[in-house]
Amino acid sequence: MLTHDQIWSAIDALAERQGLTASALARKAGLDPTTFNKSKRTTADGRLRWPSTESVAKCLAATETSIEDLVTLLVPNSEPPRRFLPLIDLAQAGTDGAFDENGAPSGNASDHIWLDSDIPAFTDEAAYVLDLSSDDLLPLYRTGERLIVSPASVPRAGDKIILRTLSGTLHVAELAHITDTSVTLKATHPGAADHVIDMDDILWMSRIVWASQ
Repeated sequence: MLTHDQIWSAIDALAERQGLTASALARKAGLDPTTFNKSKRTTADGRLRWPSTESVAKCLAATETSIEDLVTLLVPNSEPPRRFLPLIDLAQAGTDGAFDENGAPSGNASDHIWLDSDIPAFTDEAAYVLDLSSDDLLPLYRTGERLIVSPASVPRAGDKIILRTLSGTLHVAELAHITDTSVTLKATHPGAADHVIDMDDILWMSRIVWASQ
């Protein structure tokens, strides 16, 4: 539930993050400078006064603040969304040392990328972007597409996943079925059989949470 104190505290925090007073924030957003004054947060008879949706939207636009960032201001203890992620090429992903034993980037990624505002942000500290520089994953994905991978997300049947076996083989596929002892990867070509891998042969498995296609 959103409270009166939360929304006003978030506006104050947004102003502080911009190095502004509440009045200066209102002015920056094209509003009357007194819009966010503390004296205007309650009426003369003690009733609570809330900021309008329009005034909040104008503040977000003026400060280039996303809805996700606003949520972290509304709930200070929430994890901030991650929008600057390691960028790993598919060819690099298949090499030894690219990931740790949990499927998180090993820290050797030389490139990073800012996520556009229309792409979901993630709190998974190990999330990364997989850049597809070849058509090796056709018909599932094409050259030039980018995937956001979340090692902390739990894969379920129907999810797209990236999986590495103990022998070093990298699989990108749709998860058809999962049990305590094995996973079944859906065949990507008509007539081909699904691929079953013993759980004991899997080094790590991560869920693909977004694709640019």
